[in-house]
Amino acid sequence: MTLLVLAAGMGSRYGGLKQIDPFTEDGEFIIDFSVFDALQAGFDRVVFIIKEENYEDFRETIGVRLEGKVKVEYAFQSMDHLVPADKILPERSKPWGTAQAILCAEDVVGNDVFAVINADDFYGRDAYNKAAAFLKDAAAGTENTYAMVGYRLGNTLTDNGSVARGVCVTENGYLSEIVERTKIYKTSEGGRFEDEKGATIELPADTVVSMNFWCFTPSVFAGAKKYFQEFLNDPDRDPLKGECFLPNVVGQMKNDGFCTVKVIETSAKWYGVTYADDKPGVVEQLHTMIENGTYPKGLWK
Repeated sequence: MTLLVLAAGMGSRYGGLKQIDPFTEDGEFIIDFSVFDALQAGFDRVVFIIKEENYEDFRETIGVRLEGKVKVEYAFQSMDHLVPADKILPERSKPWGTAQAILCAEDVVGNDVFAVINADDFYGRDAYNKAAAFLKDAAAGTENTYAMVGYRLGNTLTDNGSVARGVCVTENGYLSEIVERTKIYKTSEGGRFEDEKGATIELPADTVVSMNFWCFTPSVFAGAKKYFQEFLNDPDRDPLKGECFLPNVVGQMKNDGFCTVKVIETSAKWYGVTYADDKPGVVEQLHTMIENGTYPKGLWK
């Protein structure tokens, strides 16, 4: 089983890869805890999706400490992968979102079942255990049945700005609808965002959201390619900043009958660092989990 880590955007809001300070006394990052949990759950390979220009920095700060513990490979997200030249404006500076990101890793992932996570999110060991159990069944089961680890919105918001979340509707344990909302702000009751028409929408704290923790079989690549091309040909997309988000693509595939998506409920607590001001709280939580024995002091020692 492969753990596919979305890290091409790492540093864009946080201040750059080199400026990310360690989160523990032993110099670990959030991704170290994610990989540690994944290995405990039975994953045996990690693929990092990064920008090619960040390869040396990324490998020196994160990748090298994992080598020898697990098979580590890299895929590069680029502006032109699966994108015709006439769709790329000279003024555009960023790739095309998380759906394109996983497509950039297709050749590296190959025929393996895999989970997708964000590099800067802490998902909790229970989430990896349940994802691994699903993928083991999926390897010998239905090719077009995927899964999403679902979290409660109220446990995923920050006091330091807006966040992007895939807002979900579930039915009998399966995903019924999912829409990526890119600017959800924390409120006393849950969250708030503006829809496409400028209307303010309130979300209860117990709303199920996607944190980009997905479980896929290789069939997802064929579906994602189709909808990524539809995105590129959409005359209403923003040619400079528009992104093709993985939750939206999965939602389209489900609506068209290409797949079903099981929603995996987890008791794990999510922690994230969307902004630099989020860091102190995460540092404190990691310290507590090391002190109480949830994690060893010095993960890779």
